[in-house]
Amino acid sequence: MRALVQTVSRASVTVDGAVVGEIADGLLVLLGVTHDDTAATAQTMARKVYELRLLDDEASAADVGAPLLVVSQFTLYGDARKGRRPTWAAAAPAEVAEPLVTTFVEALRARGATVATGRFRAHMLVESVNVGPRTVLIEL
Repeated sequence: MRALVQTVSRASVTVDGAVVGEIADGLLVLLGVTHDDTAATAQTMARKVYELRLLDDEASAADVGAPLLVVSQFTLYGDARKGRRPTWAAAAPAEVAEPLVTTFVEALRARGATVATGRFRAHMLVESVNVGPRTVLIEL
């Protein structure tokens, strides 16, 4: 599992002209799932992201109650080492990934996080204003 985590002053996801998720002053989390990820992986990643000391004064979202916007992003497992066309072979199929993204979101909420989400399998417009900028890639 991979999570690209950015500190944002605001972020939103729009699907078919309607905003389906938005936050202010928190973390945008682009989440990729691979074939061997499990519910345990998703729960561990949720803890790591929520407790990541990436915000001002080395605070975590857990420390300050910052919201998170979670967007499924299979392209985090794109591999473009050969040629110009990426392969998505390392990305888990939707049937595997969707329940694990849901487990990740539920694990964050179980820890007390305020979580907004994108919409799985939808064509999403993701807008964000990165603060810092601070961006971290976490891999499990």
